[in-house]
Amino acid sequence: MPPRPRKPRYHIVITSGPTREFLDSVRFISNPSSGKMGDALARAAVARGHRVTLICGPVCLKDPPRATVVRVTTGAEMLAAAKAAYADADAAIFAAAVCDYRPEKRAAKKLPKQQGRTVVELRPTPDIAATLGRIKQDRINIAFALEDHDGRRKAEAKLKNKRADAIVLNGPDNLHAGEATVEFLRQGDDWQSWPAGSKRRIAGRIIGQLESMLADIQR
Repeated sequence: MPPRPRKPRYHIVITSGPTREFLDSVRFISNPSSGKMGDALARAAVARGHRVTLICGPVCLKDPPRATVVRVTTGAEMLAAAKAAYADADAAIFAAAVCDYRPEKRAAKKLPKQQGRTVVELRPTPDIAATLGRIKQDRINIAFALEDHDGRRKAEAKLKNKRADAIVLNGPDNLHAGEATVEFLRQGDDWQSWPAGSKRRIAGRIIGQLESMLADIQR
């Protein structure tokens, strides 16, 4: 007889990749996130027997096998999908690079090019990690902070504001790269500086930390 499939240990929601916020029917603002870290996290979690819902913005990556993948474009779409998946989740990892702003108005058709200067009014988009952090109860949340200066101080503020249990600090050099250098801070602990490594290896360490935190709350 074939072996019986293992029951998933935990349901982990992972957000990944960039989002896009449209000015008109073809123009948008975004960022250079590749989604490689979120993809690596999903693959690492699945390999360790977890049920994974990967909510991913526009990226050029194949869906991780055995993960439930929800493709989205805008921050609002990512938030709605994350809320739905979070309802029965044990944990969430917010690795997506969500646009911080969206245009105040979106034109239904392509806007003609103007000869003079054009002013675009922007308004903040919802903070997905903070929004779900307010309803997390006994779930474990891990946030990401992408910073190019004063990283630890800013990451510590985000850890508190998002009500996360841990945060991963990384920099712009990690974008689109196959390897990454990160620092990890668990609520109440000291900073951990991890050696540079492949995103697959870093993802495995993050999932290991998440498993430890989940085990702690079940004791």
